[in-house]
Amino acid sequence: MRGPRGSLPKRDFHGKAVVITGGAGGIGRALAASFAREGARIALLDLASSPLVEACEALESAGAEALAIPCDVTDPAQCAAAMQQVREAWGGVDVLVNNAGMVHRSAFSDTSLEVFRRVMEVNFFGSLHCAQAALPDLMERRGLIVVTSSIAGMAPLYGRSGYAASKHALHGLFESARSELAGQVGVLMVCPSFTASGFEKAAVGADGNRIDRPRSKVGRLASAESVADAVVRAAQADRRLLVLSPVGKLSALLSRVTPRLYERLMVGRLRKELKHD
Repeated sequence: MRGPRGSLPKRDFHGKAVVITGGAGGIGRALAASFAREGARIALLDLASSPLVEACEALESAGAEALAIPCDVTDPAQCAAAMQQVREAWGGVDVLVNNAGMVHRSAFSDTSLEVFRRVMEVNFFGSLHCAQAALPDLMERRGLIVVTSSIAGMAPLYGRSGYAASKHALHGLFESARSELAGQVGVLMVCPSFTASGFEKAAVGADGNRIDRPRSKVGRLASAESVADAVVRAAQADRRLLVLSPVGKLSALLSRVTPRLYERLMVGRLRKELKHD
């Protein structure tokens, strides 16, 4: 709905059905809490092996109406079934937050093809599967798709070529979809920088196995809660793009204005990550 004259449009999430993929993870849980504070009903989607039930119980104990739906987003049938479950419970999907993701930390020259495929299946196709399954509801309800991308979706990132490729692909997909769905479905692309969320603890190496070496970072780690609150504010304002943190904004700018300088600075900060390989 529209606010006072001259103000930005403002979405009201009270009573709305918000579906969050990767809902049992750090950013997913923070997003759920932030939307719940606005009065939204929350459907958390995540792998059955994740702490999904615990995340749902935490929402309910805080007074929110919530569903826990086991779902592997790489399986389109599971995504369709999950959206149907939300439809049966609450009438349809008002907001889809495509937040599920995975990351690798490994050199391009060493990374197996299977790792590239797996990252793309989760990050890109998982978001596509959920968007297609929820789209009839979103169009009918003039809803919103929120996509958790990354600064890696706007600029190169050392040691994460497959991850960056998947995030660039998300921008191409959903920014193009936005142009087709204008006036029916909003699309907000969210580009966090380095965030303290536990996401990187599940990073895989060149062979697809978990790695335990520490990651590098640039700038201060943002909290998952601060990221989530910024996302909800941007969603309320019907923004199209949210780039978070001073480092993120500078990276996005430098990579376009002076790409060689950006690459030199970025590689200098992150190269040591792969020295253990």
